Amino acid sequence: MHRPSCSLPPLASLSPLAIVAFVLSPAFAQQPAVTPTALTIYNQDFAVARTTVPLSLIAGDNQVLTANVTSQLEPDSVVLRDPTGHNAFTIAEQNYDAGVVTQEWLLEKYEGKMLDFQVGPSVIDKEGTSETHVAPRVIQGRVIRAGNNPLIEVNGRMQFQLPGTPLFPASTDGLLLKPTLRWQITAPKAASFPAELAYITHGISWQATYNVVLPESSSTASSEMADVLGWVTIRNESGTDFPQATIQLMAGDVAKVQEFRPRAMMAGVAGMGSSVMADQIAVTQKDFDDFHLYDLHRTVALRNSETKQVQFLESSGVAVERTYVYTNGYQQPVYAGFFNVQPSYGLTNNKRVTIQQEIKNSEANHLGMPLPAGRLRLYRRDSGGQMQFIGENMVQHTPAEQPVKITSGNAFDLTGERRQTDFHTDTNAHTIDESFEIKLSNQKPQPVVIHAVEHLHRAQNWKITAKSADYIKRDSNTADFAVNVPAKGETTITYTVHYSW
Repeated sequence: MHRPSCSLPPLASLSPLAIVAFVLSPAFAQQPAVTPTALTIYNQDFAVARTTVPLSLIAGDNQVLTANVTSQLEPDSVVLRDPTGHNAFTIAEQNYDAGVVTQEWLLEKYEGKMLDFQVGPSVIDKEGTSETHVAPRVIQGRVIRAGNNPLIEVNGRMQFQLPGTPLFPASTDGLLLKPTLRWQITAPKAASFPAELAYITHGISWQATYNVVLPESSSTASSEMADVLGWVTIRNESGTDFPQATIQLMAGDVAKVQEFRPRAMMAGVAGMGSSVMADQIAVTQKDFDDFHLYDLHRTVALRNSETKQVQFLESSGVAVERTYVYTNGYQQPVYAGFFNVQPSYGLTNNKRVTIQQEIKNSEANHLGMPLPAGRLRLYRRDSGGQMQFIGENMVQHTPAEQPVKITSGNAFDLTGERRQTDFHTDTNAHTIDESFEIKLSNQKPQPVVIHAVEHLHRAQNWKITAKSADYIKRDSNTADFAVNVPAKGETTITYTVHYSW
């Protein structure tokens, strides 16, 4: 493993006893076993970590290290400073080593060398009548190649798998149990003070989750009152435990240069876990720059491969508006001079009627706070009082007084059928006339309102010249026909649109 050189003897060349002696030398700052860490987590799979490193500097050169960092740290984001500004020092060199020891890493160090392998123990069944226990034994092999497909020579023969469990000498150089930052610091005079260490790390993320519980109902009324619960889900896959962490969450799309970073390997499924917190300490939010900052107001333990959940929203009597939408589903950007005279342009065979849910994020609707992006799940209570899942979707960051809209699925008993009944184009006059018939079917025992949404995108200019139902112009190329469809019945809409360019 490559490490930048400096006047400090590299740790790889020191025995474990020498490392201990070196850390305890007067010019070396040793930190306590547990240092609280302040985490500001962004919902873009990274976080800013802030902790302290106690410095005991002598005049001149000092060597300092800390293992209170993650294995996905961005080395060029590290800031070490005296928060009071009273103690001057200069960082002459910084080294970051994330190469925590693994079996694969140790095998690479022994490429071309002999290594012991433990084989067994094993049990041999002799003719189904008795068992013989064979004690573990040690054999020697030469590591020809390490990596994902190791090649080992045993007794003059090569094999593409390890002959047993590799046994490494305890005196192996360069053993690193945790990611480590090392500094070479020059100080004009002796000083002891807690320095602030801040850095950006990947592998820590958060997401909001909203559970909306609707009451038992067989009605198709557009508005219902629901209970809304909001949870924050925090995931730590940074490769490091945080025994004591204060957590803030930044909501918003912060510009961050995206770099390819292989995700840290998890230690194993047994190490994964989750915890749920819902006590009386309220999560608060405040404006911060052009974003929103949420504070958990608690110190928590955030272990590697752990998922932690904290409730931040609970509200009752929230109105949820349900809308049924049938659309041709074909949207094409229209620009100046654009036209298309192909008769089949934009024709689809969609028969599904989607279910649209809308919640007004307002104080009048018992909400009215900035809602961070995340997953929104819908549940409905059945006649026995049990909650049944009825759909989910992702929502974007939603400011106060703005609506939250999701598509929660397709209605089973509602269908639509759209048919082109006439088409005529006059290229000399730069016009197109097109007619459609839309048949909407309802097999529910109650009448419903279905919105037939038409995207008129053959040319820049359009006008509906004939229609069997009123419509609302939603935008420059969208017409919305809202019609009543009787129970166990059908409603048919017809219209003609005239295009020009």
